Amino acid sequence: MPHILNPHLVTIAPYKGIMPRLHDSVTLFDGVRITGDVEMGEDCTVWYNSVIRGDVNTIRIGKRTNVQDLSMLHVTHERHPLTIGDDVTLGHSVVVHGCTIHDFALIGMGARVLDGVVVNSHSIIAAGAIVRERFIVPSGVLVAGIPAKIIRDLTDADRAMINAIPPRYVDVAAQYRQEAGLSKS
Repeated sequence: MPHILNPHLVTIAPYKGIMPRLHDSVTLFDGVRITGDVEMGEDCTVWYNSVIRGDVNTIRIGKRTNVQDLSMLHVTHERHPLTIGDDVTLGHSVVVHGCTIHDFALIGMGARVLDGVVVNSHSIIAAGAIVRERFIVPSGVLVAGIPAKIIRDLTDADRAMINAIPPRYVDVAAQYRQEAGLSKS
């Protein structure tokens, strides 16, 4: 069973008899709702009032991915599952819908990533961007705007930032768990 800071304020529910499968090290914060065919790997964190709906297709999330406050993860019926790799950061109020996000990607606050999009590893979607359907984000670039377009290649500092965020969220969640008396680490 995952770490749930306040079990009365988190919903993990089946859809058509399929229950979400969350690794025991996942941490869920108040207001989180997860339903249906969802799998989450080790050390993921899902922050306040986020929704992950695997009701009409599958959602697969790798290890150490952080889903920040007020985010919405969903799918498209029979067409587009949602696949998120390891060490991905989904900033506050992100919407990712029926897309594929590879390892070590950063989706900035308020961004929208639509059906059929592929975000390759070590890429950044800028805050507020809208990535149109079926757009392919190459590895190692920053995309921004409405609709999003490639702005520039990432710098070494950008890559270091992407790599630093996931372990930081694992550590912050561990501190919350410790303060709530849920774990010793």
